[in-house]
Order: sequence, then structure tokens, then C-alpha cells
Amino acid sequence: MQQLSTPDRPQQPLITPRSELDRITELAGDLAGQFELVPLLERVLGHAVALLGCESGSISIVHEAEGYYRKEVDQGVGCHEGQTFPLTEGLTGQIVKQRGTVILDRYASVPTGHIHPSDPRWGSAVIGVPISWDGAIIGTFAIFSNGPGRAFTPAEASLVELFANHAAIAIMNSRLHNAAAAKEREAAVAGERERAVRDVHETIGRSLGSLLLHLDRADKATPGGSPSTQHIDSARVLAHEALFETRRTVLGLGPSSLTGNTLEEAVRTELDRVEALYPLDATLLVVGEPHDLAPEVAHQVFMIVQEAVGNVVVHARATTCRVGLFYNATGIAAVIEDNGRGFDAAATRGTEGSPSSSACLGLHGMAARAHYLRGDLSVDSTQGWGTSVRAEVPYSANGEVSRERWKVLVACTQPLVRAGLVRLLETSEPSVQVMGEPGGLEDLVESISLLQPDMIVLDWPLLEQYTASQQTGLAEESVDRPVVAVVDQPTLEQLRLAAASGVRGFLSLASTPAEVARVVVAAARGDALLDGAVFTRFTEATGDAATKESSTVRLTARELEVRDLLIEGLADKQIATRLAISVKTVEKHVGAMLRKTGARNRTMLVGMQHQG
Repeated sequence: MQQLSTPDRPQQPLITPRSELDRITELAGDLAGQFELVPLLERVLGHAVALLGCESGSISIVHEAEGYYRKEVDQGVGCHEGQTFPLTEGLTGQIVKQRGTVILDRYASVPTGHIHPSDPRWGSAVIGVPISWDGAIIGTFAIFSNGPGRAFTPAEASLVELFANHAAIAIMNSRLHNAAAAKEREAAVAGERERAVRDVHETIGRSLGSLLLHLDRADKATPGGSPSTQHIDSARVLAHEALFETRRTVLGLGPSSLTGNTLEEAVRTELDRVEALYPLDATLLVVGEPHDLAPEVAHQVFMIVQEAVGNVVVHARATTCRVGLFYNATGIAAVIEDNGRGFDAAATRGTEGSPSSSACLGLHGMAARAHYLRGDLSVDSTQGWGTSVRAEVPYSANGEVSRERWKVLVACTQPLVRAGLVRLLETSEPSVQVMGEPGGLEDLVESISLLQPDMIVLDWPLLEQYTASQQTGLAEESVDRPVVAVVDQPTLEQLRLAAASGVRGFLSLASTPAEVARVVVAAARGDALLDGAVFTRFTEATGDAATKESSTVRLTARELEVRDLLIEGLADKQIATRLAISVKTVEKHVGAMLRKTGARNRTMLVGMQHQG
């Protein structure tokens, strides 16, 4: 601490411990929850000046790396508030050079000062204190005596240093708040940009799909050898190229839930949120070198973790939850463990079609997401001992998504229902892409042939027409793909007909957005989920009939091979490797067996004893 003194010091104003405590307490209240920098610094400066019995002072913000400082606030001093100066000038320059508190009996001794000699403060004593944070000087705090004749003591300098600490807190709080606000704005802009691009993509995609339908009809209606045929073919090629480009463009967008964050940061934020709201001790462990994940992979893994933690909060009655992210050479594993009450995992798998438990729906949602990324999900739970959920997914190749989104056709005769389903799927499930919205049988058949969707969502009138067209041969192909039926308060006869037609899921007009997404994704995966009311009716309708009728069903040789490997507990990917076929082919065989046997799920299927 530098101090230039004079022989005889006048008596200083008395600072009582009580007045000091009152000022500091008042200042602490000022800092709580406030983020506007200038008003905060004005309050800090005002308290310090008043407590020392002075009238003048200033606070400057230092940018040491850039070599300048800015006079931020002034009180009673013409110190050029708002202006910037090099760190080689003024009292601030001397404080930064010494990197400590400076006490001067006269400001006039400051080299290259900024107070004019005619100013009363020219001959006044001054205390200069650095405002420090994490070892760096981020500002300076100066207080002037009321004219010549007074000299400051080291005790008064220590008091100013305390106020400088408050100023440091105010500066850093303001910076952190501004950074958080900027990040929030960036996230909002990025999320809106993503939403807009996806909306445009879906609109263009469906328009191009309709364009391709009309071009196909025009081609069929054009006589052979007509000059128009060449132009129609060229237009079809251009439309296909445009549709491909829009799909490829939108795949590069990161899910909004992770915008600006890594997977680890997003999971930590989610666990912090859960801990703040519920009596749960949640911890995160990251093992291995974090890998750059494709946006869709990071999103789906995060959603698996979020769903699993949500199950812990709602159903497990646990006190601790541990989340682990394990990076290895080929992929990432997410493990979520709790010490809760557990459940009968085998019984849950046995009621795969039942939506009566939201936990069951959650498990199937997680399985669908892992399957979407060509990964696996396993659940280990013992009643009274907790649950462990493990999802393993591969890294995406070259930054691309592991697979394209499931392509879905939404076909309803009522435009309002059709538009509502499309919007719900677009906003609730990024792994689904609505390819078209046919409103009649002819458009539906042509859309299936042209767009080759992975699955179809149908209302009851179109389901009846489509089933009849397949039976009479009006449809050009008998497509082996999952179907979800929209049936509000179905009769038992309708449920029987739907099951015989290969329907893998049911929705009603009372289905929530989450149920819509889960049922559709599960159907695309080859599983079956039902709306609660529909499931009750379906159970009443079928009873044990499916098991009895299955004894007369004959499966193909390949279907029997797939079924036998399912009985061994192999996943689709393992079955595909064993039989040297694609995973998609395995899914089709499983879907065909479920339709033939009337089994509600894979567990029921492997429990049946068929003869080839």
C-alpha cells in the first residue's frame, strides 16, 4: 500500500461500528437481485462516500487486456464519466501498475491526472482501491476528501476495500446476467429459426409430394409417344431432387432442447431443475472422452435421460438418482439408476400394449428412441431395490443422423382432424416426418406407392376403404407396413376388424400429444401402444381369442427363424446379423407375425407355440 504523508494529520471524522454495520447491511440489500450495473455502482459509491464523511468519488471499469479503462460513475467529481483512457494515465493507471491500494495526501501527485488544477479536488487527499475478481483487476474505486487538510488512514482504506468487494460482485453479477440474457436470446432465435425452417420444410415436402402425385396422374393420362411425356419426366426428376434437398437441409438442424449446450450441460441443467423441485439427490457422472454427437443423436439421448428421470420422480419414490454418460470407441451409453421401489420388469414387458401406466408408456418411448438410433435399451428392476435403465446407441457416421426419420402418411377424411394430427406429430416428435396428407382412398393408394412411407395413420372410414381395396386387389400392392387407426369410442366389432387388418396402434379424439407421438413411434418400431380407453375395449374384445386362433396360423420359414431368435432374446440388429438380412426386413417379419397371430406384442408372440 503506497502512502504519501504529511507531518501533522488533522483529526478524522468518527466512524462508529454501528454506522459502518448499518451501511454494509443496507448495501447488501441493494445488491440482492439487482443487475443494472450503473445504478448498482452508484449505490455502492454513495454508501462508501457517506460512511467516510466525504462527498466525492468515482468507480472505473478496467479492461486490462485491452489496455484501457472507462469512468463508469462519478459523484461530485468532474472525472469525465463515460469516457475511456489508457491505463498509463490517472489514478486508475497508478492503482493497476502497483496492483494494490494507493493512499495519496494530494491528488496533484498523480502523474497525468484528469482533474484540472482549478478543481478543489486537485489538492485533496484520495484513496484508490483496485476492484478485483479471481486475481484480475476489473475496476478501481476512488474516494476524495472534502478539500485539503485531511489525510486518510489505513483503517479507512480497508473499509473502502470492503466496498470495492461489493462493487466487484455488482460488476460480475451484471456481466453474468447480461451473458445469460444474451444466451437466452440466442437460444430463442435459434429455436425460432429451427421451427421456421422445419415448418417450411414440412410444407414444401408435402407440396412436393402432392406435385409428384399430380405428375404421376398426368403421366398416366398422357398417350404414349406424346411430346408431353418428356416434360413430365423432367418435372418429376426435379421434384424428387427438390424433396431430397429439403430433407437433407433440415437434418442439419439441432434440436431446440440442446441449442447452445452440450449433452452433458443439458443433462446437468435437467438434474439441477429436478433437484430444485423434488426431494431427490441427483448426480451426473461422465466417463470417457466426450464425442461430437450429431444433433439428432444428442437430442434422442437427452430425451431418454429426461424420460427416465421423470419416471424416477413420478413413480419410483426414490431418494437418489444417478445418471451416467459413458463414451467408448463406438458409441455412447446413458445409464439412469435409482434406489426406489422398483417394479416387475417382466410383467411390464408382458403388458406391452397397455397404456394404463405412464411409466410403461415412458419405457416404450425410451425404447423407441434408442431403436430409432439403431441402439438398444435394457431395463433391470427389482421390487424394493430400485431400477436401472441403460440405453446404448452408436455414434452417427460423419456427423449424419444414424437413420432417416420415420416417414408417415396421415390420411383422414376430415380435414380438421388430419391437420391436427399433422401438427401434433410435427411439434412433439422430431423422429417422425409427415410425408403427405391424403384425404381420400385414391390419393392414399398413390401416395403409398410413390412416397413409400414407413407407416400410415388412418381414420376409420379410410381404414375400411383401404382394407377393402387390398382384399379386392384394387390397391396395386399389399403393403406390409404398420397402421395406426384413429377410432373414437370404437365398437368391439371395429376393434376386431382393425386387429385383423394389421393395425398396430389406436388413437382416439381424446388422445394427448404425448400419446399420439408415442403410439405412432411405437408402431413404426413394430410395437403396439393403445390409447387407454381403446385398450380397455380391445382387451374385452379379444380376451384369449388371439392365443386360441394362433394355433391355426402358419408362419413362413423365414418368419419362424425370426421368431426363434426372438425367443432367444436377440434384438432386431442381432437377428439381422445372424440371418444376413436388414434390420428393416426383420421389423417387417415381426409385424407380419403380429398381424397373423393377433398377438398384442412381441412378448405374447414368443410365448405362442406355432407350427410352420
